[in-house]
Amino acid sequence: MLPGIGGRGMNPAKVKQMMKQMGINVNEINDVQQVIIRTPDKDIVFNDASVSVMTAQGVDTYQIVGTPEEIAREVEIPEDDVRLVAEQTGVPAEKARQALKDANGDLAEAILALSS
Repeated sequence: MLPGIGGRGMNPAKVKQMMKQMGINVNEINDVQQVIIRTPDKDIVFNDASVSVMTAQGVDTYQIVGTPEEIAREVEIPEDDVRLVAEQTGVPAEKARQALKDANGDLAEAILALSS
C-alpha cells in the first residue's frame, strides 16, 4: 500500500499521476451490465457491478465492486444416465431423473435409492 493513499488531503489526480509514474494504470470498464463468476456448484452474480482493470508490470488485475448474489447451479443430468437408471430400476424416466438430481448425478446412489 502506498503511504497517504486513501487518507485525508490526498488529491485523486496526484494519486493517479504517482501510480502512472510507477507503471500502474487503472482503467474503468464502462457500461458493465452484469458480472458472473461460475463455480461447479454456484454462480456469483453482480448486477450492479463497477469493474476496474489495473495493469502493473504487464499483468491485468480486475476489481469488481458491487452486491453479489449467489445462485445454486442445478446438476445437468445426461439423458443416457436417465435411461440407464430407469431401465435398472423399472421406474419412469421422470422419477429416474429426480433420483439422479437428488443424488447429484451419482448413478449408483440413484439406483440404490430407487431400489430400496
